[in-house]
Amino acid sequence: MPEQAYLGAAQIGSLVRRLELRPTKKLGQNFVTDANTVRRIVRDAGVQSGEVVLEVGPGLGSLTVGLLSAGAKVIAIEIDETLAKQLPKTVSELLPEADLEVVLADALTVTTLPAEPTSLVANLPYNVSVPIILHLLQTFPSIDRALVMVQSEVGKRIASAPGSKVYGAPSAKAAWYGAWREVGPVSRQVFWPVPNVDSILVSFQRSAQELGTEAERERTFELIDGAFQQRRKMLRQALIGELGTDTVAVLERAGIDPTSRGEQLGVGDFLAIARID
Repeated sequence: MPEQAYLGAAQIGSLVRRLELRPTKKLGQNFVTDANTVRRIVRDAGVQSGEVVLEVGPGLGSLTVGLLSAGAKVIAIEIDETLAKQLPKTVSELLPEADLEVVLADALTVTTLPAEPTSLVANLPYNVSVPIILHLLQTFPSIDRALVMVQSEVGKRIASAPGSKVYGAPSAKAAWYGAWREVGPVSRQVFWPVPNVDSILVSFQRSAQELGTEAERERTFELIDGAFQQRRKMLRQALIGELGTDTVAVLERAGIDPTSRGEQLGVGDFLAIARID
């Protein structure tokens, strides 16, 4: 990939001054300024020439330019109007022939896109990263794989397995769609402004077959929420609000020990309960 197809710290600094940019915590704006980190993300994401990549929160365009340099068509969802208007200009200066479409919107409300993405590659806004992931994977089943940068604590939770100390509702819900794994940490120093939390890359591969129907997914997620709202309680107590007086009987019919806790169950176990209920 050509060196000039990456935004350097000097170029980013120039953009910041030109736009009089004031990053906000509300929008989770921490921009990647290190070209080597961008190269790493593009490489680890396995971006292929000609594929449609969905990016959320492109910001100043560091990762966007890297993805386009790999030959991908990029659909970038940006909630900040100033950044959304600037991104095509930045890209056109570096990669005049690049295939970029910018969608000015909140990623949590997007239900249609200009094309069907096959992958999600993004430095996600950390305060809403899990809701965005779940919304996009549910709304766009064409997304077969993903590589996202999130807060380290959140990423470890998403990629954790049942029985782990950090396993929780996000872990079980994310697993509905496929397999997750930790790829590696990212230094705070590659961002501007420097965040006060650690970051991590996590990858996703969608399962070949869906676990269940949409109605089963909704019910399964309700059960997951019920189990983890009171995670220290046994399921026979934690799920009374969802299953009522038949809680023990439903759990036993699903093959689940009523004295177990939510953190011990995989998404398949919650689905088994949903199918009995």
